[in-house]
Amino acid sequence: MLQDAPTIRHYQKLTDSLVEMWNRGYRYDDLRMYIDGYLAALRHSSVLEPHLVHRLEEETFRYLNDPSNFEMAMPMVQPEVDYY
Repeated sequence: MLQDAPTIRHYQKLTDSLVEMWNRGYRYDDLRMYIDGYLAALRHSSVLEPHLVHRLEEETFRYLNDPSNFEMAMPMVQPEVDYY
């Protein structure tokens, strides 16, 4: 579980981006490359301590591997009612 505020913000940005990319048609390999690049940038910039980047990586891949995070919500269809 992430507890550091900056790490949580990065997690939220990252997972929001993953869902947006999924909805635009990108799939697992593309999302994985995006995560790898994002984490590499964090490591290079030293914005977060290395152990926090490692925890962020674990949580993000756990999110990516959970198919329920990428299910399309079914639109609510109202039944047609005939008024006579």
